[in-house]
Amino acid sequence: MLPDCLLFGTLGCHLCEQAEEQLMPFVGLGLQVELVDIAEREEWVEAYGLRIPVLRRVDTAAELGWPFDGQSVAEFLGLSPGPAGG
Repeated sequence: MLPDCLLFGTLGCHLCEQAEEQLMPFVGLGLQVELVDIAEREEWVEAYGLRIPVLRRVDTAAELGWPFDGQSVAEFLGLSPGPAGG
């Protein structure tokens, strides 16, 4: 079972859209990803404003910063090789 994750980003962020595309094969495998708009809370803007998108595991609070690809996401989630083929 894949860990639940949060994807920190914001509206209009083209890198965040690219990150969502990288995660889609994993969503197809059962990954649950909640999109978190950092603009909703000042502490999120301070923590993530200069480094979004950031994928965060709910279970361990481990974070994977952009840029990431299918292989790095697979490793982050404890899978190998990734469904996107690397």
